[in-house]
Amino acid sequence: MAAALQAAARVHLAAVDSTNAECFRRAPGLRAPLWVLADEQTAGRGRRARAWASPRGNFYASLVQRLDDPPARLGLRSFTTALALYDAFAEVTGMTAPFALKWPNDVLLNGGKISGILLEASEGLLVIGIGVNLIGAPPPEAVEPGAVAPVSLLAETGLRIAPARFLDALAPAVVRHEAVLRVEGFEPIRAAFLARAARLGERIRARTGRETREGIFETIDGDGNLILREGAERRAIPAADVFF
Repeated sequence: MAAALQAAARVHLAAVDSTNAECFRRAPGLRAPLWVLADEQTAGRGRRARAWASPRGNFYASLVQRLDDPPARLGLRSFTTALALYDAFAEVTGMTAPFALKWPNDVLLNGGKISGILLEASEGLLVIGIGVNLIGAPPPEAVEPGAVAPVSLLAETGLRIAPARFLDALAPAVVRHEAVLRVEGFEPIRAAFLARAARLGERIRARTGRETREGIFETIDGDGNLILREGAERRAIPAADVFF
């Protein structure tokens, strides 16, 4: 798998509706993993079908590959991709201290959200969509109350990084973390994520589709669930929107 991803092809488009959608359109002829990078998206989307603002200069890319893993293991790519993003930011900026990981897969810069990840799977395919605010971010009022405010790399660091340069840093980092998952399993991925996790040991709110729970972010378990301690009770949460 690591060798295959290192040899992944790359397509760079001026504009597309969604890089994830383009990956699925190209899937019938897929022979090896493929990165689709676009300068602009006209219908970008995030988790829960939310719109993703896509001005030129930011990073929009998706990786499509054939994987026969069960759904639970496919979902662990949220963590490997978040770690790869963290490494890519460290490479292009020369800094690690301002960055942190927000469960399950957001990257924070100086406490603000700088990137997002969307995983979509269908019939043996996994598409990992990645958006990064390289030069611009939506205004704070564009996100729901209590959500982490979006930030851009340019505004926070003064660094202007081209999308293709960012992919040059990201693609090999994805390979490295995928290789760890394949060879050593989830435990070293889990440990690396926790070492970079935002608000670990602090009080957070986790909102699922049905309810909002509040407690201490204690850890992540071996399946990637967030472990929330509410008094004497420890609750495993497989999916939620997290608020600080």
